[in-house]
Amino acid sequence: MTTHDARRTTRSAALAAVTVALALGLTACGGSGTGASEKDAKAAADSRTGTTAPSRSTAGGAHPAAAASGAHRLTVKGAAAAVQQCRGDELLVTAVHRFAGQQGDHLLVTASNEGGTACWVTSYPAVKLGGDVDGATLPHSTKDAPGGGKHLTLRPGGKAYSGVNLFDYGAKNHTARSFALALRGTDGRTGPFYSVDAKGRQPRFTWNEADVLNWNTRKPYDF
Repeated sequence: MTTHDARRTTRSAALAAVTVALALGLTACGGSGTGASEKDAKAAADSRTGTTAPSRSTAGGAHPAAAASGAHRLTVKGAAAAVQQCRGDELLVTAVHRFAGQQGDHLLVTASNEGGTACWVTSYPAVKLGGDVDGATLPHSTKDAPGGGKHLTLRPGGKAYSGVNLFDYGAKNHTARSFALALRGTDGRTGPFYSVDAKGRQPRFTWNEADVLNWNTRKPYDF
């Protein structure tokens, strides 16, 4: 580089520095009639220094509002996409025998998500009463409310409820203290069966016929 070019470069840098200082001075000074000049000067300063003014949200935060909302959407979308069907081993399933010996004899079935991630259940549980695990599963109650095809998402600690309706005609009935339960998939297929012991004042239950209610986030029959 020649001496002439070096001087010209030094002079241009000095003028740029003066322009930046002038622009910053105008921005710092308030007052009427200087709005357009302040904006022009600040833009010129930014173009020379290579800086860009930060975007601010309407609440006055230092982070860009668009970036914050975008991250939130990604988080929500990612969480929803990560929810899988409950396998069964992350659930604690309990049963309470209610109204023993009365009309309306039932088992309240509660499934609690004891895992660290959310999962979903659907339809109604596959239930086999007693110790005959090779027997047929109980039918779905014809008096149940619609909506069994929905996915009920259970967050960690969340619960879903079902009910087993017991009909005891007093003759040729069956008696048990436990039953086997499996989860159904969207296609209706069942997973592995787990043994569940009935609790309550009279854990032993009796039935001639029985059927099952859909999973729900509310307890059936005001149990």
